[in-house]
Amino acid sequence: MSTEAGLPADLPRLSRNRPAPRPGIVHLGLGAFFRAFGVIYIEEAAAHSGEDWGIVGVSLQSPRVHDQLAPQDFVYTTRELGPEGEVLRQVESIVDVLVARENPEAVLAALADPAIRIVTLTVTEKGYCHDPATGRLNLGHPDIQHDLTQSLPISAPGFLVRALARRKAAGLPPFTVLTCDNLPDNGRLVRGIVLELAEKLDPELAAWIASEGRFPATMVDRIVPATKPEDIDALAQKTGRYDAAPVLHEPFRQWVVEDDFVPAYGSGARPDLGAAGVELVDNVTAHEHMKLRMLNGTHSSLAYLGYLAGYETIAETVADPVFARFVKDLWRREIMPSFRAPPGVDLEAYADALFERYANPGIRHRTWQIAMDGSQKLPQRILGTLSDNLTADRPSPGLSLAVAAWMIYVGGTDLNGTPIDVRDPLAGKLKALSDSAGDTAGKVAALLEVTEIFEHRLANALRPAVTAAYAALHKDGVRTSLEALA
Repeated sequence: MSTEAGLPADLPRLSRNRPAPRPGIVHLGLGAFFRAFGVIYIEEAAAHSGEDWGIVGVSLQSPRVHDQLAPQDFVYTTRELGPEGEVLRQVESIVDVLVARENPEAVLAALADPAIRIVTLTVTEKGYCHDPATGRLNLGHPDIQHDLTQSLPISAPGFLVRALARRKAAGLPPFTVLTCDNLPDNGRLVRGIVLELAEKLDPELAAWIASEGRFPATMVDRIVPATKPEDIDALAQKTGRYDAAPVLHEPFRQWVVEDDFVPAYGSGARPDLGAAGVELVDNVTAHEHMKLRMLNGTHSSLAYLGYLAGYETIAETVADPVFARFVKDLWRREIMPSFRAPPGVDLEAYADALFERYANPGIRHRTWQIAMDGSQKLPQRILGTLSDNLTADRPSPGLSLAVAAWMIYVGGTDLNGTPIDVRDPLAGKLKALSDSAGDTAGKVAALLEVTEIFEHRLANALRPAVTAAYAALHKDGVRTSLEALA
Protein backbone atom coordinates (compact mmCIF):
# COMPACT_ATOMS: atom_id res chain seq x y z
CA MET A 1 0.00 0.00 0.00
CA SER A 2 1.28 3.43 -0.82
CA THR A 3 2.12 5.70 2.10
CA GLU A 4 2.94 8.69 -0.10
CA ALA A 5 0.79 11.66 -1.02
CA GLY A 6 -1.12 11.59 2.26
CA LEU A 7 -2.22 7.97 2.01
CA PRO A 8 -1.67 6.43 5.47
CA ALA A 9 -1.11 2.70 5.66
CA ASP A 10 -4.09 2.39 8.01
CA LEU A 11 -6.72 3.60 5.51
CA PRO A 12 -9.81 1.38 5.87
CA ARG A 13 -10.21 -1.33 3.23
CA LEU A 14 -13.36 -1.85 1.23
CA SER A 15 -16.02 -4.11 2.77
CA ARG A 16 -19.38 -5.51 1.72
CA ASN A 17 -22.51 -3.42 1.84
CA ARG A 18 -24.77 -6.51 1.71
CA PRO A 19 -24.47 -10.29 2.30
CA ALA A 20 -22.50 -12.26 -0.27
CA PRO A 21 -24.73 -14.00 -2.85
CA ARG A 22 -24.75 -17.78 -3.13
CA PRO A 23 -22.48 -18.90 -6.00
CA GLY A 24 -23.88 -20.09 -9.31
CA ILE A 25 -20.92 -19.36 -11.59
CA VAL A 26 -17.22 -20.24 -11.58
CA HIS A 27 -14.99 -17.97 -13.64
CA LEU A 28 -11.61 -19.18 -14.90
CA GLY A 29 -9.03 -16.44 -15.45
CA LEU A 30 -10.14 -13.64 -13.15
CA GLY A 31 -8.33 -10.70 -14.70
CA ALA A 32 -9.27 -7.05 -15.04
CA PHE A 33 -11.39 -7.51 -18.16
CA PHE A 34 -14.01 -9.83 -16.70
CA ARG A 35 -14.19 -7.84 -13.47
CA ALA A 36 -14.87 -4.69 -15.53
CA PHE A 37 -17.31 -6.42 -17.86
CA GLY A 38 -18.95 -9.78 -17.17
CA VAL A 39 -19.19 -9.41 -13.39
CA ILE A 40 -21.04 -6.11 -13.81
CA TYR A 41 -23.53 -7.60 -16.27
CA ILE A 42 -24.13 -10.61 -14.02
CA GLU A 43 -24.59 -8.43 -10.94
CA GLU A 44 -27.12 -6.26 -12.76
CA ALA A 45 -28.97 -9.32 -14.08
CA ALA A 46 -29.15 -10.89 -10.61
CA ALA A 47 -30.37 -7.63 -9.10
CA HIS A 48 -33.14 -7.44 -11.69
CA SER A 49 -34.44 -10.96 -10.99
CA GLY A 50 -33.67 -11.09 -7.28
CA GLU A 51 -31.73 -14.35 -7.75
CA ASP A 52 -28.33 -15.35 -6.37
CA TRP A 53 -25.62 -15.58 -9.01
CA GLY A 54 -22.44 -15.21 -6.97
CA ILE A 55 -19.16 -15.82 -8.76
CA VAL A 56 -16.24 -17.96 -7.57
CA GLY A 57 -13.17 -16.63 -9.35
CA VAL A 58 -10.22 -18.82 -10.26
CA SER A 59 -6.70 -17.58 -10.98
CA LEU A 60 -5.03 -20.36 -12.93
CA GLN A 61 -1.50 -19.36 -12.00
CA SER A 62 -0.80 -16.27 -9.90
CA PRO A 63 -2.18 -15.63 -6.39
CA ARG A 64 -2.06 -11.87 -6.97
CA VAL A 65 -5.80 -11.26 -7.51
CA HIS A 66 -6.70 -13.43 -4.51
CA ASP A 67 -4.22 -11.62 -2.31
CA GLN A 68 -5.56 -8.24 -3.41
CA LEU A 69 -9.25 -9.06 -3.00
CA ALA A 70 -9.35 -11.36 0.05
CA PRO A 71 -8.61 -8.61 2.64
CA GLN A 72 -11.55 -6.58 1.27
CA ASP A 73 -14.22 -9.33 1.18
CA PHE A 74 -13.62 -9.82 -2.59
CA VAL A 75 -15.34 -6.52 -3.44
CA TYR A 76 -13.71 -3.87 -5.60
CA THR A 77 -14.31 -0.57 -7.36
CA THR A 78 -14.87 0.04 -11.05
CA ARG A 79 -13.91 3.41 -12.56
CA GLU A 80 -15.80 4.27 -15.72
CA LEU A 81 -13.61 6.75 -17.60
CA GLY A 82 -15.53 8.91 -20.04
CA PRO A 83 -14.33 11.99 -21.92
CA GLU A 84 -16.20 14.18 -19.42
CA GLY A 85 -15.21 12.47 -16.18
CA GLU A 86 -15.50 9.26 -14.22
CA VAL A 87 -18.17 7.18 -12.45
CA LEU A 88 -17.31 4.94 -9.48
CA ARG A 89 -19.12 1.74 -8.52
CA GLN A 90 -18.54 -0.96 -5.89
CA VAL A 91 -19.00 -4.49 -7.26
CA GLU A 92 -19.93 -7.30 -4.84
CA SER A 93 -20.75 -10.42 -6.86
CA ILE A 94 -17.42 -12.23 -6.41
CA VAL A 95 -17.61 -14.41 -3.29
CA ASP A 96 -14.22 -16.13 -3.37
CA VAL A 97 -11.04 -16.43 -5.44
CA LEU A 98 -9.20 -19.74 -5.71
CA VAL A 99 -5.63 -20.18 -6.97
CA ALA A 100 -5.40 -23.27 -9.15
CA ARG A 101 -1.65 -23.81 -8.89
CA GLU A 102 -1.88 -23.71 -5.08
CA ASN A 103 -4.99 -25.88 -4.66
CA PRO A 104 -6.26 -27.56 -7.83
CA GLU A 105 -8.50 -29.88 -5.77
CA ALA A 106 -10.42 -26.86 -4.42
CA VAL A 107 -11.00 -25.66 -7.99
CA LEU A 108 -12.29 -29.06 -9.11
CA ALA A 109 -14.55 -29.23 -6.06
CA ALA A 110 -15.99 -25.80 -6.88
CA LEU A 111 -16.57 -26.78 -10.52
CA ALA A 112 -18.27 -30.01 -9.45
CA ASP A 113 -20.59 -28.26 -6.97
CA PRO A 114 -24.22 -28.90 -8.02
CA ALA A 115 -25.00 -25.19 -7.45
CA ILE A 116 -22.65 -24.20 -10.28
CA ARG A 117 -24.53 -24.00 -13.56
CA ILE A 118 -22.17 -21.87 -15.66
CA VAL A 119 -18.39 -21.70 -16.07
CA THR A 120 -17.21 -18.51 -17.74
CA LEU A 121 -13.68 -18.04 -19.03
CA THR A 122 -11.29 -15.23 -19.90
CA VAL A 123 -7.99 -17.11 -20.04
CA THR A 124 -6.76 -15.26 -23.19
CA GLU A 125 -6.12 -16.94 -26.50
CA LYS A 126 -3.05 -18.82 -25.24
CA GLY A 127 -4.95 -20.27 -22.27
CA TYR A 128 -6.77 -22.81 -24.44
CA CYS A 129 -3.53 -24.65 -25.31
CA HIS A 130 -4.53 -24.88 -28.95
CA ASP A 131 -2.93 -24.27 -32.32
CA PRO A 132 -4.26 -20.86 -33.45
CA ALA A 133 -3.74 -21.72 -37.11
CA THR A 134 -5.95 -24.84 -36.99
CA GLY A 135 -8.08 -24.43 -33.85
CA ARG A 136 -7.13 -27.94 -32.69
CA LEU A 137 -5.90 -28.87 -29.22
CA ASN A 138 -2.10 -28.78 -29.05
CA LEU A 139 -1.38 -32.26 -27.69
CA GLY A 140 2.30 -31.37 -27.42
CA HIS A 141 1.64 -28.44 -25.07
CA PRO A 142 3.36 -29.19 -21.74
CA ASP A 143 0.20 -28.36 -19.75
CA ILE A 144 -1.88 -30.74 -21.87
CA GLN A 145 0.78 -33.45 -21.59
CA HIS A 146 0.54 -33.05 -17.81
CA ASP A 147 -3.27 -33.13 -17.84
CA LEU A 148 -3.37 -36.32 -19.91
CA THR A 149 -1.53 -38.22 -17.20
CA GLN A 150 -2.41 -36.47 -13.91
CA SER A 151 -5.80 -36.33 -12.19
CA LEU A 152 -5.20 -32.79 -10.89
CA PRO A 153 -4.98 -30.57 -13.98
CA ILE A 154 -3.20 -27.27 -14.59
CA SER A 155 -4.71 -26.05 -17.89
CA ALA A 156 -8.14 -24.49 -18.44
CA PRO A 157 -9.24 -27.33 -20.78
CA GLY A 158 -7.95 -29.82 -18.20
CA PHE A 159 -10.01 -28.30 -15.40
CA LEU A 160 -13.14 -28.28 -17.57
CA VAL A 161 -12.77 -31.92 -18.60
CA ARG A 162 -11.84 -33.28 -15.16
CA ALA A 163 -14.67 -31.34 -13.52
CA LEU A 164 -17.20 -32.53 -16.10
CA ALA A 165 -16.01 -36.10 -15.43
CA ARG A 166 -16.80 -35.63 -11.73
CA ARG A 167 -20.26 -34.27 -12.53
CA LYS A 168 -21.00 -37.20 -14.84
CA ALA A 169 -19.87 -39.67 -12.18
CA ALA A 170 -22.10 -37.96 -9.60
CA GLY A 171 -25.14 -38.04 -11.88
CA LEU A 172 -25.21 -34.24 -12.22
CA PRO A 173 -25.88 -32.25 -15.38
CA PRO A 174 -22.88 -30.54 -16.93
CA PHE A 175 -22.30 -26.82 -16.54
CA THR A 176 -22.61 -24.47 -19.50
CA VAL A 177 -19.15 -23.42 -20.74
CA LEU A 178 -19.34 -19.72 -21.65
CA THR A 179 -16.07 -18.47 -23.09
CA CYS A 180 -15.59 -14.71 -23.25
CA ASP A 181 -12.25 -14.67 -25.08
CA ASN A 182 -11.60 -13.13 -28.48
CA LEU A 183 -11.53 -16.28 -30.57
CA PRO A 184 -13.38 -16.91 -33.84
CA ASP A 185 -16.45 -19.11 -33.27
CA ASN A 186 -15.26 -19.19 -29.67
CA GLY A 187 -17.94 -21.48 -28.30
CA ARG A 188 -17.52 -24.06 -31.03
CA LEU A 189 -13.75 -23.83 -30.85
CA VAL A 190 -13.70 -24.42 -27.07
CA ARG A 191 -16.21 -27.26 -27.46
CA GLY A 192 -13.85 -28.91 -29.93
CA ILE A 193 -10.86 -28.49 -27.62
CA VAL A 194 -12.76 -29.92 -24.63
CA LEU A 195 -14.10 -32.87 -26.63
CA GLU A 196 -10.66 -33.64 -28.06
CA LEU A 197 -9.10 -33.77 -24.59
CA ALA A 198 -12.04 -35.72 -23.16
CA GLU A 199 -11.81 -38.25 -25.99
CA LYS A 200 -8.16 -38.90 -25.09
CA LEU A 201 -9.10 -39.52 -21.45
CA ASP A 202 -12.48 -41.27 -21.71
CA PRO A 203 -14.51 -41.66 -24.94
CA GLU A 204 -17.73 -42.16 -22.95
CA LEU A 205 -17.13 -38.86 -21.18
CA ALA A 206 -16.60 -37.14 -24.53
CA ALA A 207 -19.88 -38.56 -25.83
CA TRP A 208 -21.74 -37.35 -22.73
CA ILE A 209 -20.28 -33.84 -23.01
CA ALA A 210 -21.14 -33.73 -26.72
CA SER A 211 -24.73 -34.74 -25.99
CA GLU A 212 -25.50 -32.92 -22.74
CA GLY A 213 -23.07 -30.00 -22.64
CA ARG A 214 -23.53 -26.55 -24.09
CA PHE A 215 -20.86 -24.13 -25.35
CA PRO A 216 -22.61 -20.94 -26.52
CA ALA A 217 -20.49 -18.55 -28.57
CA THR A 218 -20.16 -14.95 -27.40
CA MET A 219 -18.90 -11.56 -28.50
CA VAL A 220 -17.53 -9.27 -25.80
CA ASP A 221 -16.54 -5.64 -26.19
CA ARG A 222 -15.22 -3.14 -23.66
CA ILE A 223 -11.82 -1.46 -23.50
CA VAL A 224 -10.18 -2.13 -20.14
CA PRO A 225 -6.71 -0.59 -19.68
CA ALA A 226 -4.30 -1.94 -17.09
CA THR A 227 -4.58 -0.48 -13.57
CA LYS A 228 -1.42 1.32 -12.47
CA PRO A 229 -0.23 2.10 -8.91
CA GLU A 230 -1.05 5.78 -9.38
CA ASP A 231 -4.66 4.81 -10.23
CA ILE A 232 -4.92 3.01 -6.88
CA ASP A 233 -3.51 5.99 -5.02
CA ALA A 234 -5.79 8.47 -6.79
CA LEU A 235 -8.85 6.38 -5.93
CA ALA A 236 -7.81 6.19 -2.26
CA GLN A 237 -7.39 9.96 -2.13
CA LYS A 238 -10.85 10.44 -3.65
CA THR A 239 -12.76 7.92 -1.51
CA GLY A 240 -10.80 7.76 1.75
CA ARG A 241 -10.71 3.95 1.49
CA TYR A 242 -8.05 1.64 0.12
CA ASP A 243 -8.91 -0.65 -2.78
CA ALA A 244 -5.99 -2.84 -3.87
CA ALA A 245 -7.71 -4.03 -7.06
CA PRO A 246 -9.84 -1.38 -8.80
CA VAL A 247 -10.49 -1.78 -12.51
CA LEU A 248 -10.78 0.93 -15.15
CA HIS A 249 -13.03 0.82 -18.21
CA GLU A 250 -14.63 2.92 -20.91
CA PRO A 251 -18.39 3.68 -20.82
CA PHE A 252 -19.15 1.51 -23.86
CA ARG A 253 -19.98 -2.18 -23.42
CA GLN A 254 -21.51 -4.90 -25.59
CA TRP A 255 -22.08 -8.59 -24.84
CA VAL A 256 -23.72 -10.80 -27.46
CA VAL A 257 -24.47 -14.37 -26.31
CA GLU A 258 -25.99 -17.34 -28.08
CA ASP A 259 -28.97 -18.33 -25.92
CA ASP A 260 -28.01 -22.01 -25.67
CA PHE A 261 -27.52 -23.08 -22.04
CA VAL A 262 -27.71 -26.54 -20.48
CA PRO A 263 -31.44 -27.37 -20.68
CA ALA A 264 -31.46 -29.62 -17.58
CA TYR A 265 -31.55 -26.51 -15.38
CA GLY A 266 -34.68 -25.11 -17.03
CA SER A 267 -35.34 -21.46 -16.25
CA GLY A 268 -32.45 -21.48 -13.77
CA ALA A 269 -29.84 -22.17 -16.43
CA ARG A 270 -28.63 -18.56 -16.58
CA PRO A 271 -29.13 -15.12 -15.05
CA ASP A 272 -31.63 -12.78 -16.71
CA LEU A 273 -28.88 -11.42 -18.93
CA GLY A 274 -31.29 -9.70 -21.30
CA ALA A 275 -32.49 -7.46 -18.47
CA ALA A 276 -28.91 -6.22 -18.08
CA GLY A 277 -28.57 -5.37 -21.76
CA VAL A 278 -26.96 -8.57 -23.08
CA GLU A 279 -28.02 -9.33 -26.66
CA LEU A 280 -29.28 -12.94 -26.67
CA VAL A 281 -29.16 -14.34 -30.21
CA ASP A 282 -29.35 -17.63 -32.10
CA ASN A 283 -25.98 -17.18 -33.80
CA VAL A 284 -23.23 -14.76 -32.85
CA THR A 285 -20.93 -15.23 -35.86
CA ALA A 286 -21.76 -11.98 -37.66
CA HIS A 287 -21.29 -9.90 -34.49
CA GLU A 288 -18.07 -11.77 -33.74
CA HIS A 289 -16.56 -11.13 -37.19
CA MET A 290 -17.50 -7.47 -36.95
CA LYS A 291 -15.84 -7.03 -33.56
CA LEU A 292 -12.78 -9.25 -34.09
CA ARG A 293 -11.96 -7.66 -37.42
CA MET A 294 -13.03 -4.06 -36.93
CA LEU A 295 -12.04 -3.52 -33.29
CA ASN A 296 -9.45 -6.16 -32.42
CA GLY A 297 -7.88 -6.17 -35.88
CA THR A 298 -7.34 -2.41 -35.91
CA HIS A 299 -6.38 -2.39 -32.21
CA SER A 300 -3.52 -4.79 -32.94
CA SER A 301 -2.56 -2.93 -36.13
CA LEU A 302 -2.42 0.38 -34.24
CA ALA A 303 -0.56 -1.26 -31.36
CA TYR A 304 2.39 -2.53 -33.42
CA LEU A 305 2.63 0.45 -35.76
CA GLY A 306 1.95 2.93 -32.95
CA TYR A 307 4.55 1.36 -30.68
CA LEU A 308 7.17 1.49 -33.46
CA ALA A 309 6.24 5.15 -34.05
CA GLY A 310 6.89 5.93 -30.37
CA TYR A 311 3.33 6.26 -29.12
CA GLU A 312 2.48 4.89 -25.67
CA THR A 313 -1.32 4.67 -25.95
CA ILE A 314 -3.99 4.14 -28.59
CA ALA A 315 -5.47 7.59 -27.87
CA GLU A 316 -2.09 9.22 -28.57
CA THR A 317 -1.71 7.11 -31.71
CA VAL A 318 -5.02 8.09 -33.33
CA ALA A 319 -4.50 11.74 -32.33
CA ASP A 320 -1.86 11.70 -35.08
CA PRO A 321 -3.80 12.54 -38.26
CA VAL A 322 -1.68 10.12 -40.30
CA PHE A 323 -2.72 7.24 -38.05
CA ALA A 324 -6.33 8.48 -37.96
CA ARG A 325 -6.52 8.36 -41.74
CA PHE A 326 -4.80 4.95 -41.76
CA VAL A 327 -7.30 3.29 -39.44
CA LYS A 328 -10.31 4.82 -41.21
CA ASP A 329 -8.99 3.62 -44.59
CA LEU A 330 -8.31 0.19 -43.07
CA TRP A 331 -11.94 -0.12 -42.04
CA ARG A 332 -13.39 1.16 -45.29
CA ARG A 333 -11.09 -0.48 -47.85
CA GLU A 334 -9.88 -3.71 -46.29
CA ILE A 335 -11.96 -4.84 -43.31
CA MET A 336 -15.61 -3.88 -43.89
CA PRO A 337 -15.74 -5.51 -47.36
CA SER A 338 -14.48 -8.81 -45.90
CA PHE A 339 -17.60 -9.87 -43.97
CA ARG A 340 -21.37 -9.46 -43.82
CA ALA A 341 -22.73 -7.01 -41.25
CA PRO A 342 -25.05 -8.31 -38.51
CA PRO A 343 -28.73 -7.60 -39.24
CA GLY A 344 -29.60 -3.96 -38.61
CA VAL A 345 -25.99 -2.82 -38.04
CA ASP A 346 -24.54 0.14 -39.97
CA LEU A 347 -20.82 -0.62 -40.30
CA GLU A 348 -19.94 2.99 -41.10
CA ALA A 349 -21.60 4.12 -37.87
CA TYR A 350 -19.88 1.29 -35.97
CA ALA A 351 -16.50 2.43 -37.33
CA ASP A 352 -17.21 6.03 -36.32
CA ALA A 353 -18.10 4.88 -32.80
CA LEU A 354 -14.91 2.80 -32.61
CA PHE A 355 -12.80 5.79 -33.56
CA GLU A 356 -14.43 7.90 -30.84
CA ARG A 357 -13.64 5.15 -28.32
CA TYR A 358 -10.01 4.94 -29.45
CA ALA A 359 -9.67 8.71 -29.14
CA ASN A 360 -11.10 8.83 -25.58
CA PRO A 361 -8.32 10.57 -23.57
CA GLY A 362 -9.63 9.03 -20.35
CA ILE A 363 -8.60 5.55 -21.48
CA ARG A 364 -4.83 5.02 -21.46
CA HIS A 365 -4.75 1.69 -23.26
CA ARG A 366 -1.05 1.06 -23.87
CA THR A 367 0.18 -0.09 -27.26
CA TRP A 368 2.64 -2.41 -25.49
CA GLN A 369 -0.19 -4.06 -23.56
CA ILE A 370 -2.26 -4.71 -26.69
CA ALA A 371 0.84 -6.01 -28.48
CA MET A 372 1.23 -8.92 -26.03
CA ASP A 373 0.64 -12.49 -27.27
CA GLY A 374 0.51 -11.49 -30.92
CA SER A 375 1.23 -15.03 -32.09
CA GLN A 376 -2.10 -16.07 -30.56
CA LYS A 377 -4.05 -12.99 -31.68
CA LEU A 378 -2.98 -12.48 -35.29
CA PRO A 379 -4.82 -15.46 -36.84
CA GLN A 380 -8.28 -14.35 -35.72
CA ARG A 381 -7.77 -10.59 -35.66
CA ILE A 382 -5.92 -10.00 -38.93
CA LEU A 383 -5.11 -13.17 -40.87
CA GLY A 384 -8.75 -14.18 -41.34
CA THR A 385 -9.44 -10.86 -43.04
CA LEU A 386 -6.30 -11.17 -45.17
CA SER A 387 -7.32 -14.67 -46.24
CA ASP A 388 -10.82 -13.56 -47.27
CA ASN A 389 -9.41 -10.57 -49.13
CA LEU A 390 -6.98 -12.78 -51.03
CA THR A 391 -9.84 -15.07 -52.04
CA ALA A 392 -11.77 -12.02 -53.27
CA ASP A 393 -8.65 -10.61 -55.01
CA ARG A 394 -8.95 -7.53 -52.77
CA PRO A 395 -5.68 -5.69 -51.94
CA SER A 396 -4.71 -5.43 -48.25
CA PRO A 397 -1.72 -3.08 -48.06
CA GLY A 398 -2.64 -1.74 -44.61
CA LEU A 399 -3.02 -5.14 -42.98
CA SER A 400 0.16 -6.33 -44.69
CA LEU A 401 1.96 -3.35 -43.14
CA ALA A 402 0.53 -4.32 -39.75
CA VAL A 403 1.86 -7.89 -40.12
CA ALA A 404 5.26 -6.48 -41.06
CA ALA A 405 5.20 -4.24 -37.98
CA TRP A 406 4.43 -7.30 -35.83
CA MET A 407 7.42 -9.07 -37.38
CA ILE A 408 9.72 -6.17 -36.52
CA TYR A 409 8.24 -6.03 -33.01
CA VAL A 410 8.78 -9.73 -32.24
CA GLY A 411 12.32 -9.41 -33.56
CA GLY A 412 12.91 -7.67 -30.24
CA THR A 413 14.35 -4.35 -31.47
CA ASP A 414 12.47 -1.26 -32.60
CA LEU A 415 13.31 0.92 -35.61
CA ASN A 416 15.77 2.94 -33.53
CA GLY A 417 17.64 -0.11 -32.30
CA THR A 418 16.08 -0.04 -28.81
CA PRO A 419 15.25 -3.44 -27.25
CA ILE A 420 11.55 -4.37 -26.94
CA ASP A 421 10.17 -6.32 -23.98
CA VAL A 422 8.23 -8.88 -26.05
CA ARG A 423 5.63 -10.88 -24.10
CA ASP A 424 4.46 -13.83 -26.17
CA PRO A 425 4.36 -17.62 -25.66
CA LEU A 426 6.45 -17.98 -28.84
CA ALA A 427 8.75 -15.03 -28.09
CA GLY A 428 11.96 -17.07 -27.94
CA LYS A 429 11.21 -18.96 -31.13
CA LEU A 430 10.17 -15.84 -33.05
CA LYS A 431 13.27 -13.87 -32.04
CA ALA A 432 15.56 -16.78 -32.90
CA LEU A 433 14.01 -17.09 -36.36
CA SER A 434 14.31 -13.36 -36.96
CA ASP A 435 17.91 -13.29 -35.75
CA SER A 436 18.85 -16.29 -37.89
CA ALA A 437 18.05 -14.50 -41.15
CA GLY A 438 20.48 -12.06 -42.65
CA ASP A 439 18.16 -9.77 -44.61
CA THR A 440 14.59 -8.54 -44.82
CA ALA A 441 13.40 -11.24 -47.21
CA GLY A 442 14.92 -13.94 -45.03
CA LYS A 443 13.37 -12.61 -41.81
CA VAL A 444 9.90 -12.38 -43.36
CA ALA A 445 10.20 -15.84 -44.93
CA ALA A 446 11.34 -17.39 -41.64
CA LEU A 447 8.48 -15.90 -39.65
CA LEU A 448 5.89 -16.81 -42.28
CA GLU A 449 6.96 -20.45 -41.85
CA VAL A 450 5.73 -20.53 -38.25
CA THR A 451 2.85 -22.95 -38.80
CA GLU A 452 1.31 -22.22 -35.39
CA ILE A 453 0.39 -18.81 -36.83
CA PHE A 454 0.37 -18.91 -40.63
CA GLU A 455 -1.41 -21.43 -42.82
CA HIS A 456 0.88 -22.47 -45.70
CA ARG A 457 -1.21 -21.10 -48.58
CA LEU A 458 -1.74 -17.77 -46.86
CA ALA A 459 1.94 -17.46 -45.97
CA ASN A 460 2.98 -17.91 -49.60
CA ALA A 461 0.44 -15.37 -50.79
CA LEU A 462 1.48 -12.78 -48.18
CA ARG A 463 5.23 -12.99 -48.72
CA PRO A 464 5.67 -10.31 -51.45
CA ALA A 465 3.50 -7.63 -49.81
CA VAL A 466 4.78 -8.21 -46.27
CA THR A 467 8.41 -8.25 -47.43
CA ALA A 468 7.94 -4.91 -49.19
CA ALA A 469 6.16 -3.47 -46.14
CA TYR A 470 8.90 -4.67 -43.78
CA ALA A 471 11.55 -3.03 -45.97
CA ALA A 472 9.56 0.22 -46.18
CA LEU A 473 9.19 0.45 -42.40
CA HIS A 474 12.93 0.08 -41.93
CA LYS A 475 13.82 2.44 -44.77
CA ASP A 476 11.21 5.18 -44.36
CA GLY A 477 9.75 4.76 -40.85
CA VAL A 478 6.16 4.29 -39.82
CA ARG A 479 4.52 7.63 -40.62
CA THR A 480 6.03 7.87 -44.12
CA SER A 481 4.96 4.28 -44.83
CA LEU A 482 1.41 5.11 -43.72
CA GLU A 483 1.37 8.25 -45.83
CA ALA A 484 2.43 6.18 -48.83
CA LEU A 485 -0.61 3.94 -48.34
CA ALA A 486 -2.94 6.92 -48.50
